Amino acid sequence: MKPINLKKLAQELNLSVATVSRALNDRYDISQPTKDRVRALANKLNYEPNPYASSLRRQKSKTIGVVIPEVANHFFSLAINGIEEVARHNNYHVLIYLTHEDYQRELAMARLLASGRVDGVLLSVASESEDFGHLEFLRERGIPIVFFDRVYDEMPTAKVTTDDYESGYRATEHLLEAGCRTVAHLTVSQNLSIGRRRKEGYIQALTDRGITYDESLVLLAQETKAQDISRIQQLLTERPEVDGIFASVESQATNSYEACRNLGRTIPGDIKIIGFSNLEIASLLQPALTTITQPAYSIGKEAAKILFQAISKNRVISPAQSLVLKSELVVRASTLGG
Repeated sequence: MKPINLKKLAQELNLSVATVSRALNDRYDISQPTKDRVRALANKLNYEPNPYASSLRRQKSKTIGVVIPEVANHFFSLAINGIEEVARHNNYHVLIYLTHEDYQRELAMARLLASGRVDGVLLSVASESEDFGHLEFLRERGIPIVFFDRVYDEMPTAKVTTDDYESGYRATEHLLEAGCRTVAHLTVSQNLSIGRRRKEGYIQALTDRGITYDESLVLLAQETKAQDISRIQQLLTERPEVDGIFASVESQATNSYEACRNLGRTIPGDIKIIGFSNLEIASLLQPALTTITQPAYSIGKEAAKILFQAISKNRVISPAQSLVLKSELVVRASTLGG
């Protein structure tokens, strides 16, 4: 049997080829009854689209780019799973670009993506990024961008994040309620909005408890794990009164465990630790780590849905489409007892 093509469908339905094509692609300018008629006949005649031909006609790559700063953080693995599910549903491929927290790599990737290799970009910015002109250039080239987790606030597009300020407050409040009086904060970068907002939540929780904010108790992430552990050990040695650590990223929580072990400090006896983390084995650590767990899969999925809506309907993405999804405090042994 000869394969059914768009032209044959259009003849059977007494519609134009363009209308049939737009109905099959769920375009917003085609009425629902027409979409239903077209899909019903397409199913009846076992119509199968030619993805290569349709890609050429629309000048679409059928590919999106996902730019992330790291893969060691389990958050991004889960977010990619959510993104990939939506991409697969839309018959799209996903290209993963890894910046390793390096601004120059992010810049180079943006130039590559601007060449038309992808139809849209989902991006979580590198911690070293300060100038975002390369991302503005992408948007000016007509490539839709949606930020997730780590965002560039000034760009007028959608951002899908978690409640960073509220979660920072909740994490610090939990340590204080557990009996801590000197809480250190380990943050990823002052350049990133997630770092600023989580720190603001930390400061406000201290203030509400009548505790004066001490800048010397805040450590910025270093380039290597060894450097981070060394800095944490130095802080705990110079400030032995520290009895709580709030880590704003997963790696800093596990680094704190190593630093405490190296110094012979017990958790939670000497120091209680909480961290933002989607680590599957958090409950298996000794002791089990209390976490602020982000809805990573949903963040990736919702960001992808916004992007594909823009791609399929050829619409500009609005900041009004931004979403804030709530994180969850999961209390475990690292902040209990002692």
